[in-house]
Amino acid sequence: MHTLNRRRLLALGSSAALAAAVSAAQAQGGHITRLVVAFPPGGPVDFVARALSDRLARELGDSVIIENRAGANGAIAAEFVVRAAPDARTLWLTSVGAVAINPSLYEKLAYDPVRDLAPVAMVVSNVEVLVVGPKTKAASARELVDAAKKSGTAATFASSGTGSVPHLAAELLRDVSGAPFTHVPYKGAAPAIADVMAGHVDAFFGDIAGVLPHIKAGKLRAIGIAAPARSPLLPDVRTFEEMGLHGVDSDNWYGLFAGAKVPAAEIERVSQAVRRTLADKAVADRLAAAGSEPRWLAPADLAAVLRRDAAKWGKVVRSKNIKPD
Repeated sequence: MHTLNRRRLLALGSSAALAAAVSAAQAQGGHITRLVVAFPPGGPVDFVARALSDRLARELGDSVIIENRAGANGAIAAEFVVRAAPDARTLWLTSVGAVAINPSLYEKLAYDPVRDLAPVAMVVSNVEVLVVGPKTKAASARELVDAAKKSGTAATFASSGTGSVPHLAAELLRDVSGAPFTHVPYKGAAPAIADVMAGHVDAFFGDIAGVLPHIKAGKLRAIGIAAPARSPLLPDVRTFEEMGLHGVDSDNWYGLFAGAKVPAAEIERVSQAVRRTLADKAVADRLAAAGSEPRWLAPADLAAVLRRDAAKWGKVVRSKNIKPD
């Protein structure tokens, strides 16, 4: 079957299943909470949404339905949530890029994260890990940096796209190390990782959840953790701080947002339901096994993290004059 036709059938099947789920919930007289994801099914944000949905439904007393509204770098999902009824029953689960990076990356953005959205809860923390393919000799980020500086030959860094977290993490490393790097953007993490494994590109910063299976399979080697402390999933891999490369700290967290007009009491109700959901051992274990660290933060704390990361990544985008592809 032609790829395009297969994709259309999958999309139609997904839409039909969603419509059936909504109809069933409505027939039972229950409320529906829509968990909107700005990526297609099967990706890491979608995985987290599905890991939460059953338990969250019990905590909310609602039917929780996941809606994948991909496209426009999150703008389609954001606009859907912003325009929804202000009742906390339409929520957006998003990664850091759409709310903390896009406002600096795009001159015209259809939504303003601060004006149009209300933080509900942080859900998971995704540490960035620097990986190389089996053919790359460097055993640590320090060795990779020093080899590039000594030879004067730029190390190639893949990313999941210009302005993505992997790209900006590499820019942080370039700044603190002074090593020559060449950025090689891809359309998504999967092709970037594939070319690193094949030896076509030297290195890649990726969410630990996305690269961990390849590390365990021996197809990638982890050579640096972009966090203040080592990851319990990769306890032998040193942080950049430990290697004397200060300031390479990158967390592609996922947070839950609602429309800005949702009453504070409703925001708090949902936030507490998320807290209880993440405290459930089965949910926490499922997320942790995939590399995502369950990390609940209250609305005010998530707002503070958003402000901090928007300033941090905005500075990188402006100083490098980074423009979207």
